[in-house]
Amino acid sequence: MKTVHVASINPVKIQAAAEGFQKMFPNETFEVIACKVNPGISPQPMSDAETLDGAERRALALRELYPQSDYWVGIEGGTAERQQGMGTFAWVVILSKDQTGHGRSGEFFLPKKVSEMVRQGMELGEADDVFFSRINSKQGNGAVGILTDDAIDRKNLYIPAVIFALIPFRHPDWF
Repeated sequence: MKTVHVASINPVKIQAAAEGFQKMFPNETFEVIACKVNPGISPQPMSDAETLDGAERRALALRELYPQSDYWVGIEGGTAERQQGMGTFAWVVILSKDQTGHGRSGEFFLPKKVSEMVRQGMELGEADDVFFSRINSKQGNGAVGILTDDAIDRKNLYIPAVIFALIPFRHPDWF
């Protein structure tokens, strides 16, 4: 059994990591461990670069805390201003002792009122809860689930990004 530490206690991120690893390595068994870390990042990354940096810092902080693990996973959701409005997405960084993988989710755009709240300093999950009259949506279906009527929820937005980040581990000779 291989050990996967995930830099979050959010069940959505833990489930996405577990399902992504299982899809890429169906013949292996993984123990996926949720970990709270303080990577010293903004609660709401506001650019692609800041979001990627947050995922990297999360994974690196875990590697320091749990050096015996086989994998360390950082998942960071963020926003960025685009010509079309405020987009939101996630970056995933996965580390092993000798490899690094990066993956990014798809991106979708937020309603103007939600974007305004985020621009004013509110974290996206909190803005979602206020605008859509929800409670703790970031540990549930998230903005994407709310906006798509659960055609895609937050977990299923993250799983492909985890899979993309695992490509170098699946095919190490190519990387």
